[in-house]
Amino acid sequence: MTDLPPRIRRTLELVYGVEGVTAARVWQWEKKVAVGVRGGATSTPADLLRRVEAAVAGVREPEETWEFGILDTES
Repeated sequence: MTDLPPRIRRTLELVYGVEGVTAARVWQWEKKVAVGVRGGATSTPADLLRRVEAAVAGVREPEETWEFGILDTES
């Protein structure tokens, strides 16, 4: 397994630190970042995404576009 870039690793650490996150993926290309999460049964998708977005606010760069979504339960 290859090492993750420090910023992606930190983003994943922050995302997994959000209560209710059971799985996470982060994609980065050019000036875009996408974060996908899967939550436990106690979290609503909207609330989970709101908390994840707040958790990563410190690693976001002003010129970047960030998108957040729910991972398919089948993946």
